[in-house]
Amino acid sequence: MRDFGEAPPPPTFFERLQAGLSRSTAGLSDNLTGVFTKTKLDADSIGDLEEALIRADLGPALAAKIAAGVGEGRYGRDIAEYDLRQILAKEIADVLKPAEKPLLIDREKKPFVILVAGVNGTGKTTTIGKLAQKLANTGRKVVLAAGDTFRAAAIEQLQIWGQRTGAEVVAKGPGSDAAGLAFEAVEKARASGADVVLIDTAGRLQNKAGLMAELQKIARVLKKLDPSAPHAVLLVLDATTGQNAVSQVEAFQGVVPLTGLVMTKLDGTAKGGILVTIADRFGLPVHFIGVGEQVGDLQAFDAAAFAKALTGAA
Repeated sequence: MRDFGEAPPPPTFFERLQAGLSRSTAGLSDNLTGVFTKTKLDADSIGDLEEALIRADLGPALAAKIAAGVGEGRYGRDIAEYDLRQILAKEIADVLKPAEKPLLIDREKKPFVILVAGVNGTGKTTTIGKLAQKLANTGRKVVLAAGDTFRAAAIEQLQIWGQRTGAEVVAKGPGSDAAGLAFEAVEKARASGADVVLIDTAGRLQNKAGLMAELQKIARVLKKLDPSAPHAVLLVLDATTGQNAVSQVEAFQGVVPLTGLVMTKLDGTAKGGILVTIADRFGLPVHFIGVGEQVGDLQAFDAAAFAKALTGAA
């Protein structure tokens, strides 16, 4: 038994994910009311389910596919709300499972160079800091490159993360050449025997051609040091932007070959279903999801856990 004076255990990541996705779950539940109040699954209830999934930010084609999967072999059967949630969670988890791939650091490529991109406000620089902490916790030596030279605040933010994580930070003044800075960071990482270089980049809207060209330049310059670099290109997405995240993936994918995604700000958004759409549409690994500001709030993506949290099936 726990003493009354003893603090309760901190919530697990799954509990934080459940809490974070509560608005998405509530919205989905509200939309599913018509399905849950019927005792038998029929064409009408499956149609209601399909509409509910569309409103939850799953696209029409994917919503139809998942609804059909829920109904398959179950028409005319009595089904309880609990069971329906479990079935729906499994169908969504099946869509998400191929995206459940960890970010692997190839020790043969030293330093392993990770380029991180995304539009302004996605939490990109904070995500880099959290990744640096996770890597440091596994004994890896990390170099951070403050390549978002458009924002002085981003440079300062990365320097703070460098102090927290013990990572060397390569930074110059605002307006400096980002590609040159990235090149210098990899050179320094080589000289110091660092394992990983994390390169921040200017938060760019997908319609800003000049900044997109700069991102291409960074990738091109890195290849002068190592033809296989960057070894990973991560796009950070903000869950609260909903369907706009789809156009962001399309735009960035056309500029640099993305190797994986990180989705942040899943706490407190009603648009959590967008992750299912993106995983299904692009087939890119989702390495991490974020549900808060702390380092522990960025965790490896777990398809089944996410699907249960989204549907309230836990």
